[in-house]
Amino acid sequence: MAKEAALQEELSKIDVNEKLSACPIDFSRSKVANPRAGQKSKDYVSGETKSNFNDRKKFQPYQEPQFNQLFTDGTLPVEANRYRLIWSRHCPWANRLAIAIDLLGLDNVISKGVVDPLRPAGVVGDWFFTLDDDDEDPVLHTKSLSESYLKADPNYTLRTTVPALVDVKTGKVVNNNYNTLIDEFSIAWQRYQDEDVPDLYPEELREDIDALNKIIYTDVNTAVNEAGLARSQVDYEKYYNRVFNRLDWLEERLSKQRYLFGSTITDTDIRLYVTLARFDVVFYQKYYVNKKRLVDYPNLWNYTKDLYSLPAFKNNTDFDAIKKRFYQVDHTPQFDLPRIIPNGPDLSIWTAPNDRNRFEA
Repeated sequence: MAKEAALQEELSKIDVNEKLSACPIDFSRSKVANPRAGQKSKDYVSGETKSNFNDRKKFQPYQEPQFNQLFTDGTLPVEANRYRLIWSRHCPWANRLAIAIDLLGLDNVISKGVVDPLRPAGVVGDWFFTLDDDDEDPVLHTKSLSESYLKADPNYTLRTTVPALVDVKTGKVVNNNYNTLIDEFSIAWQRYQDEDVPDLYPEELREDIDALNKIIYTDVNTAVNEAGLARSQVDYEKYYNRVFNRLDWLEERLSKQRYLFGSTITDTDIRLYVTLARFDVVFYQKYYVNKKRLVDYPNLWNYTKDLYSLPAFKNNTDFDAIKKRFYQVDHTPQFDLPRIIPNGPDLSIWTAPNDRNRFEA
């Protein structure tokens, strides 16, 4: 099948950097993004964790995935109940994998564990299982995600990130690459997938999917973060324009077809959805990408509602966790770090009817 020329043309216009962009609320010195900026240095103790929310020097804002073992090359055995995805419900990078596992019907063979979106006061480099009984993951029997990172590499000193795929037998992280795992599940785990699931990475579309994934990653997924990280008006406007130019382009693309590649859901739809789901709730307000809301784009909004109507998307979209993480930040006491969590926007509109079935024959 011939490559889609328009995608290759768009891809040629951008520089793609696939290093993870950290949450601006942790790493920006701007009070727009980080309400801790400028706060008085103070130590906190939470269980065995001692932290200080101004001591962040060793954690860099950009970081490549450090664990990249694959199923498709035979390095990792494809084995039911061998792996556990650790994710946070607030995180768009991790949200991708949670949706994909359920959409492919793999939730019966790959388990999922959830870390608290709120870290202990001041901690920026780890995630904790404080939503579980006894503050411990019931399968891995660990209290923090860093324990699995250190089992994989005792000398690991970088930021602990989600998503992380953990080998239950060894307790080690085997893959934390948010860019490759969906396709790994799609290709290598087919014998465990339900019969009627979509082919998220069809062979005849892979070059086009890869191209559009990079475009969305650069101009939507990370550009909203870069707007929040901006330290100058010039940088802010650069990413602001990048976001809305691409949303306009996607609005036009979705005026002609139900999903990004026609009548079936692909990997790319999941990658776009996780940012759109957070747009009006967080990014529009907190990162000043406020030219338009998602609901102001008829095609993008109805497309997102269409995806949300599916259990794999809806059940893994937690607006409460999203708002907590981006506005409450962590467990710092209110009197040390005053902050307000917005009551809105109105979430009832997410279950309103959508018009995407107009593309069905």
